[in-house]
Amino acid sequence: MKRYKRTDRISELIHREISNIIDHEMKDNRIGMVTVTGVEVSKDIRYARVYVTVLGNNEIIKSSLETLNNASSFIRMSLGTKIILKHLPELTFHYDSSMAQGMRIDKLIEQIKHKF
Repeated sequence: MKRYKRTDRISELIHREISNIIDHEMKDNRIGMVTVTGVEVSKDIRYARVYVTVLGNNEIIKSSLETLNNASSFIRMSLGTKIILKHLPELTFHYDSSMAQGMRIDKLIEQIKHKF
């Protein structure tokens, strides 16, 4: 049986709760279709990097990330009402380009299939 580190469990919990906060509590039009793809918590649980994907062009991505980073204190405060930790981590939001890269690779594979 695999044992999970405490930081892994906290990352999963923060991931789930931030997704709910963004979906249900934030009412900002500058945020596009945002999906939280992962959370990395530092070993001392002081900092958390939240990775998101955003549906849209570069302007929408930039606006959404800027809005999320500006609202990080609100999200952190809301997170504090849902999670009880000695220290709630500082949140920073980062764009996760892996889905866009995966879609690009799929498109290239389809183009190759049609040529042969």
